[in-house]
Amino acid sequence: MVDKLNKWHKTKLGLLAFGLVELLIADGFFSLSVDRGNLWWYLLTLIFLVGALQNLLKLIGILINGRKTSKTRRS
Repeated sequence: MVDKLNKWHKTKLGLLAFGLVELLIADGFFSLSVDRGNLWWYLLTLIFLVGALQNLLKLIGILINGRKTSKTRRS
């Protein structure tokens, strides 16, 4: 099951979904950190924000450059 999730995460839709969910989680932790003033909430906000940015930047790279395959082409 984890293997299926990992394969889906590498698709365009998977990257978009994970990126948006991580942004929503980061927003929730940011609200908690501002409300409570706890540094742990700020740290969790930063972790999820970086994860969301990574997923969204990978998605943008795939959309601009196309998916690169690891198979070599024979001429």
